Amino acid sequence: MSGAAILLIAMAIDAAIGWPDRLYRAIGHPVTWIGRLIAAGDRACNREGASAARRRLSGLACALVVIALPTAIAALVQARLPDGPAGLVAAGLLAWPWLAIRSLHDHVAAVARPLAAGDLAAARRAVSMIVGRDPARLDAAGISRAALESLAENSSDGVVAPVFWGVLFGLPGLVAYKAINTLDSMIGHRTPRHLAFGWAAARIDDAANLVPARLTGLLFALLSGRPGAALATMRRDAPRHRSPNAGWPEAALAAALGIRLSGPRVYAEGIAEEPWVNGDAPDPDAGTIGAGLRLYRRAMLALAAAVALCALV
Repeated sequence: MSGAAILLIAMAIDAAIGWPDRLYRAIGHPVTWIGRLIAAGDRACNREGASAARRRLSGLACALVVIALPTAIAALVQARLPDGPAGLVAAGLLAWPWLAIRSLHDHVAAVARPLAAGDLAAARRAVSMIVGRDPARLDAAGISRAALESLAENSSDGVVAPVFWGVLFGLPGLVAYKAINTLDSMIGHRTPRHLAFGWAAARIDDAANLVPARLTGLLFALLSGRPGAALATMRRDAPRHRSPNAGWPEAALAAALGIRLSGPRVYAEGIAEEPWVNGDAPDPDAGTIGAGLRLYRRAMLALAAAVALCALV
């Protein structure tokens, strides 16, 4: 069964309807199911009194189990699907929940609308749904940067990377990637509790996103009105980013829109001093978020066209 054909169906469904709230309230979401498994492993295996080496080993074992279990289930399910159009559509339906094309667009747009109206309180509430920094300390420029940085990073993590691994390995590849990414988002942090235990999860996620992050940056750069500047900024600034992968789509998006991103980040526990991306450019505003969303839509259409070509080949 063609992984590209499966993902093309899933992309079409997700772009059209996302993951409806009614469905979420009824059954949750597959990523939250994996999240419960990760939380259980964290409680059972991450012992506060253990040595750093022991916690690293426990974290590696936990990560491997969390990745292997849903991936094995996905492989068994795909193997049992019938050949032909019915099986292909069923696989596309099963792949649909693992993508975030529509939800990412809607969450970022929900920040732009109140920000354009001058309602900073509502814009802060909306941006708090997609970033971990302290929204109460963000001004209009900070809210705009946070929304666009989330758009850039999650275009890779939430769409391009799962599509990439799904095209290569079908439903098991898609599910494996989402398990890896959820592990990183939950335990791959440099906090006292997870610095050692989440080390393996973070490194596995870095490896899984190595190619997709650069592909996302390339999509943004080539589909912008300034591909040369975007590619040059991406090559210059991405290696300076705190993340080995997030800097690529972020730098490309910043240059494509002619604004600066990243820089110092305000969290509840304090300020994280980070270098600027495209630092000589001005700060974004609500209008820039709209331009970023238009570029995102073009990138998603180009990605769908590439997946369709793979399905045909």
